[in-house]
Amino acid sequence: MKLKSLFLKIALAVIFLVYSEHTSAQVTEISVVDSTAAAEPKLKFGCGFGLSFVGGTNISLSPNLIFLLSEKVNLGAGLQGSYTSIKDLQKTTTIGGNVILQYYPAKRLMTLVELTQLNVSTTTEEITGDIKESYWDTAFFLGAGLNITDKIAVGAKFNLLYDEDESVYTSPVIPFVNITF
Repeated sequence: MKLKSLFLKIALAVIFLVYSEHTSAQVTEISVVDSTAAAEPKLKFGCGFGLSFVGGTNISLSPNLIFLLSEKVNLGAGLQGSYTSIKDLQKTTTIGGNVILQYYPAKRLMTLVELTQLNVSTTTEEITGDIKESYWDTAFFLGAGLNITDKIAVGAKFNLLYDEDESVYTSPVIPFVNITF
């Protein structure tokens, strides 16, 4: 009887071990959130600048604040200042503001619509003396750029309201570099 009881205990132990390999225990996954990881800020500071040497020199600087509405759409506003010079003919300084809407159809492609209102101060050199005037100019830009990195975009924008005789810009096409922090 003892032998039969021992054999039964061994058989049960073997059966238990064989079946225990095919059973699984309940597993609980624990994920740890890194508290030092910062969420992407909704408000970003950007700074654009432009250079144009078509028909003269145009240098512009435009700091702005951009609010991220979604992954693909940003809305912003900023200040703009520029200096334009046509050698021995005219010098112009502008100061104003702008509203900008950016759309990202693809990760590396940025399109933009921008409305700019500028106060223009112009000095024209004449033989009889310098002529100074001050007025307001409006520009409406459509543009596109390539995102070199997540923070730097390079492109060009076209002024739909450009008038060769009255616009403060020397060309309807303005190249730009925009850096966002």
